[in-house]
Amino acid sequence: MTGNRAGHRVAALLLVLWATGPLVARTWTVGPDGVHKKLAVALASAEPHDTIRVLQGTYSEGTLTIDRPLTLIGIGRPVIDGGRQGDVLVITAPDVTVQGFVVRGTLLSNIDDNAGIKVKKSDNVKILDNVLEHCFFAIHVSNSRNTVVAGNSVLGDPDEIETRQANGIHLWRCSGAEVVDNVSQDHRDGIYFEFVTDSHVRRNKSMRNSRYGLHFMFSHRDTYSDNLFTENGAGVAVMYSKEVEMRRNRFISNRGASSYGLLLKEINDVVIDSNQFINNTTGMLVDGCNRAEVNGNIFQANGWALRLFANATDGRFTGNSFIGNTFDMSTNGNPVYNSFSGNYWDRYQGYDLEHDGTGDVPFRPVSLFAMVNERMPYAVVLSRSLLTQLLDRAERLVPSMTPPGLEDDKPLMRSPHGTRNL
Repeated sequence: MTGNRAGHRVAALLLVLWATGPLVARTWTVGPDGVHKKLAVALASAEPHDTIRVLQGTYSEGTLTIDRPLTLIGIGRPVIDGGRQGDVLVITAPDVTVQGFVVRGTLLSNIDDNAGIKVKKSDNVKILDNVLEHCFFAIHVSNSRNTVVAGNSVLGDPDEIETRQANGIHLWRCSGAEVVDNVSQDHRDGIYFEFVTDSHVRRNKSMRNSRYGLHFMFSHRDTYSDNLFTENGAGVAVMYSKEVEMRRNRFISNRGASSYGLLLKEINDVVIDSNQFINNTTGMLVDGCNRAEVNGNIFQANGWALRLFANATDGRFTGNSFIGNTFDMSTNGNPVYNSFSGNYWDRYQGYDLEHDGTGDVPFRPVSLFAMVNERMPYAVVLSRSLLTQLLDRAERLVPSMTPPGLEDDKPLMRSPHGTRNL
């Protein structure tokens, strides 16, 4: 009887081993001169959790699919070229790592979202230290959790028209993503989030994209910190989202007829803290935003530093510096449900008899000409005229047209950010 029990245990153990496969993961090596020359063959032959090392060379095998947990490591920056047949590398399994490749050769299409690296319904995928060249979408992730996109260079085609461009790093219906230390340039949107929650975008550089450096919609509880957005059609557009934090980002030289560093459109509960808005057509545009905390930012050398629409409510602006802007602020109405206190305005000409660092008289940041220009944009050609300056001075002495409730009650006498040229 005891022997039968032991035999049953051995049989059960053998069944488990057969079902789970090898106990030790295997490492495969693919190379032009090796035993395994085709990457597709290695991907089809490897067992779950194996590692595939791919040696330097060019692998032109059409669309490749990773359908089991694997680690794919490029040695010497090998090239995976899709030959413009569709996607290049498609991941449909969890726990996959792709690192160290040059990926190129998607099919350009206005029907299919062809991508250099595409992740579909796969959790815990890591895309690390790759170069993606001349792809339609470079990295496209959908319906996935805990994706890491880090250290990649995503390089589009600067000569391609916008209708034949797609996004550099594109996430749709994802959560827990980390997008860190990437460079994305010459795409339509450098980084695009839609229905992406509880995710983080840190230390990326998004530049020279034809539409937005960063564009996200319906994406809640996300943080964006220490990123650079420069020379894009527009810097960053934040739409229809809530509980968003943006800290220590730089919005620089995003210029055009309708361009801005940062657009907040229908946003609730947003923190804009310690960012730099420099040399943009409009530094920040706030439209239909509720409960914005705008603290410690620098607005310098912009056309309009801040455009605050009347449909924005309960915004609090403190500790910001407004330096060398054509217009510090404009509005399309009377946004009385917002407060300004303790900001620095280089146009402030008040006094501080108590020597406490704040002016003794309030400052009204909206000039008469800013109000006129909001209604008649073509009047901007007169912005440097003597008549405009005289009208603004008269309005400051006897306010009549500027919003009466819009003022900084404690303007700072010195910038909290110092006097250095940023």
